[in-house]
Amino acid sequence: MASTRLTADTRRQALEALEASADPKNELDVLVVGGGVTGAGIALDAATRGLSTAIIEGQDWASGTSSRSSKLVHGGLRYLQMLDFHLVHEALTERDLLLKTIAPHLVRPVPFLYPLEHRVWERGYVGAGIALYDTLASLAPGKRALPLHRHLSKSQMVRKFPDLAHDAAIGAVQYWDANVDDARLTATLVRTATSYGAHAATRTQLVQLTKGATGTVNGAVVVDLETGKEITVRARSVINATGVWTEDTEALAGDEGGLRVLASKGIHIVVPRERIKGQVGLILQTEKSVLFVIPWSRYWVIGTTDTPWEQELTHPVATAADIDYVLEHANAVLAKPLTRDDIIGTWAGLRPLLQPGTKEGTSSAKVSREHTVASPTPGLTVIAGGKLTTYRVMAKDAVDFAIGQRASALPSITDQIPLLGAVGLKAVQRQARTWAQQYGWKPSMVDHLLHRYGSNLREIVELCQQDPSLAQPLDATSAYLRAEIVYGATHEGALHLEDVLLHRTRLNYEVPDRGLSALDEIADLVAPVLGWDDATRAAEIAAYTARAEAEAAAEDEPDDVSAEQTRLAADDVRPLQPLRTT
Repeated sequence: MASTRLTADTRRQALEALEASADPKNELDVLVVGGGVTGAGIALDAATRGLSTAIIEGQDWASGTSSRSSKLVHGGLRYLQMLDFHLVHEALTERDLLLKTIAPHLVRPVPFLYPLEHRVWERGYVGAGIALYDTLASLAPGKRALPLHRHLSKSQMVRKFPDLAHDAAIGAVQYWDANVDDARLTATLVRTATSYGAHAATRTQLVQLTKGATGTVNGAVVVDLETGKEITVRARSVINATGVWTEDTEALAGDEGGLRVLASKGIHIVVPRERIKGQVGLILQTEKSVLFVIPWSRYWVIGTTDTPWEQELTHPVATAADIDYVLEHANAVLAKPLTRDDIIGTWAGLRPLLQPGTKEGTSSAKVSREHTVASPTPGLTVIAGGKLTTYRVMAKDAVDFAIGQRASALPSITDQIPLLGAVGLKAVQRQARTWAQQYGWKPSMVDHLLHRYGSNLREIVELCQQDPSLAQPLDATSAYLRAEIVYGATHEGALHLEDVLLHRTRLNYEVPDRGLSALDEIADLVAPVLGWDDATRAAEIAAYTARAEAEAAAEDEPDDVSAEQTRLAADDVRPLQPLRTT
């Protein structure tokens, strides 16, 4: 059995496997480019079909769109308005699979209120739509994963959400969807893929696609950004799953074909849970997008926006105008208006919006309402569009397309593959009571740990047994155990401080100082694991501090251009290299 850990050592072994693939005897079946949720899903799909698989990511796992979503697992009520019943059913089926089989520890039910402004026609119209939503969910195999919707009177609505303005609605419909820590889902997919033999390496950038004598893409040149070493990789199929970078990656093939993708920015704000009195989430229609008020742990997540993004793709940031827009629309229904002073964090992400049609020269394509798989040139498969909830379907389609006729003999089985942390979950939930007594963990901490790690909580406990001081929370914030920080480096592949604060935890946006007060303690915990000397430790602290300060300053800028200039004042911890077209 391959390792279930992601470490600096397993990364080194993955790079060795990439280097060895230059020998025809060791050629990979599939090289996946892009470490977001789609790429991670593709790696798991390919590995569980028995294909030799590697996945590379130029930054950290989920460092792009897949750590900056609304963190919802849902069917998409808005598609019912478009009468796209197949798409909604597909997404709801995937939602229920995640809840029941694939990741019940990571994906959790969340009730939402749809406030009603009109007494008769709107209740009938919205109620019928949400009833259809529930009906489509009921078509999924097995027992329902979530309760049915229900209509609420105004008094019932107020009990569920006391801080909803009294004149904002005459009642509501309550329905259920789910949420997930998108970065954790992505990293867990990668870890699960490696447990089935996939090779995985972050900070490993594709800079060139290679072609054989017939013009077929047969591999790539990649750069280990940690050392600067170049590696030539050979693979029968290269799958481009780079989201908003799709066209940049396609261009490396030197052909005109491919998919067209535009970037659209969406931002979210975070406010403390005690600031808004409510037990459930809200879904609100705005003139530009849907606005969610989502209960999450110790805070609320509110968003999103939908605006064109024409700047560089790596560092989108929330501007003052973005934040004001979200505040304005949230305050339209809140009894106690929010101000900028209530905000403890923000994030901004880019949606890869698939444009109609494909570029001239694209040989073939498989299109759905949400995503498209195409081959701009032989040997290269490109997938774009889609959403978090349907990552597994996207992965299946991409691998089917890449391996062609072999797909019938090697069908996808990821609907039957629980992710790490799902197997044995119920047993560990019971064992956790003993560990809570042993280490003095409050019920909220136990719930936090089970939600993040599931049955892998046993590995956290092993660290605590080896060093009891790791069972204590961080001094600067009680939200995370010291063991969780160490675990990020020993099991989850963190290489840098920003990996820990942005993706292994959520400290970058869930505490007011973006985690700076905990930085020294976190550095002390991971430095021995990663072999840092004093100079490296100091450089890591300086790099994250500069990033956090630049992001905070960008939030005061009025527009994308000035915000980008402010954000780019901080250098990347491992800058990406220029791409080389063939």
